Amino acid sequence: MAARRRVVWSPRAQTSLDEVLSYVAESSREGALRILEQALAAGSSLATLSERGRIVPELDRPDFREIFVFRYRLIYQLQPDTVRIVAFLHGARDFWAWFRSQ
Repeated sequence: MAARRRVVWSPRAQTSLDEVLSYVAESSREGALRILEQALAAGSSLATLSERGRIVPELDRPDFREIFVFRYRLIYQLQPDTVRIVAFLHGARDFWAWFRSQ
């Protein structure tokens, strides 16, 4: 049986998700709800399936992984007992611009 980890959204990832939802809701409330449901489900699934995501190509570090929620990258860091969701970014966004702003 896979080890269970606690899933924690960083404040920055929460803010990014909120911004995405606000933007999408301007044109489609239903679309925003679908993104929210999928993002929360994907995040929750990491409690037991934390190593399923691919390694973030730009970082090439096995502790930073990502899964996709529609067109968005849910980026997370593996820690011994925790999965820390660090970002929720549109797939077309410049990763390095985001990373430098951290």
